[in-house]
Amino acid sequence: MAVQEELSEWEIAPTSKMLSYAFGYLIINFLLMGGFSLLFYYYEVEIGLPVVMLGLAFVIFAIWNMINDPLLGYLTDKPLRWTKKWGLRAPWVVISAFPILLFYFLIWVPPEGASEMTIFIWFIVVTCLFDTFFSIYNDHVYGGFTNQFPSEYERRRSFAIATILMGILMTAMGIIGSAIIVYGDRGSFIRYATIMIILLAIYNVFLFLGIKESDQMKEMFLRGFEQTEKINFFGTMKTALKTKNFRVSLAGYTCWSIAITLSGVSGIYMYKDVWQLPLTYAILPTLLGVSAFVLIVPFWSNYTRKHGFKKTYWITFVCHGICILSVLFVFREYGFPLFYILLVIITFIGALFYSGEVTMLQPVASDTYDLVASKVGKRVDATLVGVRTFFFRLAFVAVGVIIPVLHILTGYNPDPHAIQTPLAQWGIRIHAILIPGLIFVVMGLIFRKHYTLEGAEKEALVKRLIELGIYR
Repeated sequence: MAVQEELSEWEIAPTSKMLSYAFGYLIINFLLMGGFSLLFYYYEVEIGLPVVMLGLAFVIFAIWNMINDPLLGYLTDKPLRWTKKWGLRAPWVVISAFPILLFYFLIWVPPEGASEMTIFIWFIVVTCLFDTFFSIYNDHVYGGFTNQFPSEYERRRSFAIATILMGILMTAMGIIGSAIIVYGDRGSFIRYATIMIILLAIYNVFLFLGIKESDQMKEMFLRGFEQTEKINFFGTMKTALKTKNFRVSLAGYTCWSIAITLSGVSGIYMYKDVWQLPLTYAILPTLLGVSAFVLIVPFWSNYTRKHGFKKTYWITFVCHGICILSVLFVFREYGFPLFYILLVIITFIGALFYSGEVTMLQPVASDTYDLVASKVGKRVDATLVGVRTFFFRLAFVAVGVIIPVLHILTGYNPDPHAIQTPLAQWGIRIHAILIPGLIFVVMGLIFRKHYTLEGAEKEALVKRLIELGIYR
């Protein structure tokens, strides 16, 4: 059941601020998922880097990410000279915003004609530089969300706005990619990356308009660090990981990221090698999917208001997983357009549940950040986002291990013009459909059984945060 709150109008963050943060979520989610979804295929097929080297590069990239995310979150999650004037989080967001765009572009332009080892090293160095700045950006955008929108109402409303914006604009960006990218044309991928960089730069401007922190919030940060004993990085992590609801939320986010990343990276393989269709055929299911994704948001917002975060979270996880698994039974042998119509229908239904799932991820995480803050006596949100992102990077480890292993075992042919064997096609189905679908169903059931931060327990948490002076 949702928590009942009494909020006066002046206590609620303005819609304009919620909209600004929605652009931040859009940038982060694109760079975490959509922006990297084509990268494995690009390096394996278009550039020709051997899949074993590519898998190793992804794993090294992921390990670096796992180290720097929580550490950078901790190092930047404390007042500095600029905090009283500019705020704790806003300066870090601005400082890191444009370097991530530069390095993201460089990922797509490895030296042409270079040796395999040079390309391998290029990928590792540039992706690690990208993630160094991205970690700071991610930690403080999401950390800012927890501070700017402390009430359940604000978190529900702000992420509903973010879900709609992400659904529309990320779909538009995906459609641009589907229209531009041509199998076997490396330049089409670079043109795609260039357009994405321009759009992300514009989105950053909208984000900057709403990240300003109030004087009350700045004082909260300064007071919290002055009044509490210093807690080191490992002490914060220990407290967080000993908190059951934080662990359950963390497990849910980790499973979600692995499933979504595997499915997203595998999409181009499904269209090219399993269904043998140009990528432009992804446009129709994408358009209908985003229509479902956006139109259902008010329903999920109202459902959550009545039933709380937990019930919405686990139900959408399980139902989305079932929809994904049903794609296993969509075969090209049914003939066109029958198999394509089935794909479109399943995509539409799956998007209904995916929408509710997305609207819950950050609100649930923010509740658990509050829970940890109540134990340490001060806000440590950027550190906790870093810890969360540490586990998110397991998604890249999964990509770097699962796809190469399956491609090697099933004899995948990286020639962009090759027709894959039935065994190779089943290898793709396993990493694109079977593994992600099972992850969603199992994690939804785990969350239903073990997550308890709702009702009276959550109301007591809010009272504790107010008593500590770290609620806003």
